Amino acid sequence: MLVMKQTKEHLPTLPARINTAVVGAGYAGLSAALALHDDGIDIVVLEGSTRVGGRVCSERRRDGVVVDHGGQWVGPTQKHLLALADRFGCPTFPTYNTGEHIELWPDGTRRPYTGAGPDGGPGMTEYLAAADRIDELARTIDLDDPTATPHLELWDSETVHSYFDRTVANEDARRRLALAVEGVWSIEPRDLSLFHLLFYVASAGGFDQLMETEGCAQERRFRDGAQSTALAVAGHLGDRVHLDTAVRHIEQTPDGVRIETTRGTVLADSVVMALPPSATRGVTFDPPLPVSRTRWVERSPMGDVAKVHAVFDTPFWRADGLSGQATIYGDRHVGVVFDNSPEDAGTGVLVCFVYGDRQRSWSALSDSDRQAAIIDTLVELFGDRAASPIDYTEKIWPQAPWVRGGYAASPTPGTWFAHGRNGWRAPTDRIHWAGSETASVWNGYIDGAISSGMRAAEDIRKQLSH
Repeated sequence: MLVMKQTKEHLPTLPARINTAVVGAGYAGLSAALALHDDGIDIVVLEGSTRVGGRVCSERRRDGVVVDHGGQWVGPTQKHLLALADRFGCPTFPTYNTGEHIELWPDGTRRPYTGAGPDGGPGMTEYLAAADRIDELARTIDLDDPTATPHLELWDSETVHSYFDRTVANEDARRRLALAVEGVWSIEPRDLSLFHLLFYVASAGGFDQLMETEGCAQERRFRDGAQSTALAVAGHLGDRVHLDTAVRHIEQTPDGVRIETTRGTVLADSVVMALPPSATRGVTFDPPLPVSRTRWVERSPMGDVAKVHAVFDTPFWRADGLSGQATIYGDRHVGVVFDNSPEDAGTGVLVCFVYGDRQRSWSALSDSDRQAAIIDTLVELFGDRAASPIDYTEKIWPQAPWVRGGYAASPTPGTWFAHGRNGWRAPTDRIHWAGSETASVWNGYIDGAISSGMRAAEDIRKQLSH
């Protein structure tokens, strides 16, 4: 794993008093800390795990290949992440997108295509029409104040599943749309409100931005893994970042905010909470948080997703004119496949995504049966050469103790309407809320995490100026 070099024997000493404490060393927390540090404000970063990066986790495998177990891509409109990577000299390269993609259907039909889907493929016309309708509705979302959006109650009361059933007559188009939901939110359409889908699409700039590669969210990758920029920021902050320091209790007092951790207590003037909702539930607060904030946290579960990497001697599929990208419909456990080979193509890497219902059934299998299920699907897609990877690794995110799922937390239907106005990201006295889920633009993505940290830092700067 790519990690900062801190050991329990050589952890920096916690400060007794600090201006701002940042809880969480993912991209949201690190960007808040960096912005405040750049302004000369004393900060400390408190991270419960033994690494930085949060939901972004890169690993150098024994053959030298770096694989990204978590968030990994950056698109051209994700300007905060690109600027941060440029500042710290973390290069990117284009996602391999040359050749034909493949879709695999329940009856075993294997169909090559380019673009968003095969021309004349089952349900394609209706799928594209549904995507256009989603874009049209998403343009009405108020990103700065989502709860001011017209039709909020109506849209937040309907699930995406019922919306598709009501508006898309073609069953194959609904299959395509369901896989799109699983791929972006790592949950099933029944678990997502129509409003949150529309908000998310609006925050990305359109449906295609979420789904496609060139010019969109999956356009580029990081040469040294997506965690490399987080590591660079943490290195710049130095001993201000404290790993293996879990926050257990936060008390707001007349003298400041008292933060109790597993390594001692810190008193701060203000706090940035940059944890996913799942981890926030592990912290107690005195006085208790407002009900809307508590309900928002309780009703924003993480998705269920696993990323699986299979490494081969070469990216053999490229010689066959294939991009390595695939979409799989039906009962097979894998939902989507991408070519995740290194920039020099010295080895071949296929990354498989297992989402939602499929992830829950797949993760219950034995180790050998899980691997066999993945490899069998790769053989169906790419032939017998996919049967013998030289390396295989899994990351099952619901089992990650500090995150408990991925990619992001999605508020359950009705939560935006009932609790969004005061629960989404409104400060709680001296506590400021960051995290990708609190972003207006690129919500749920690394870029959104960075902008959320910058927003929290700006709120603190304004507070100090008063």
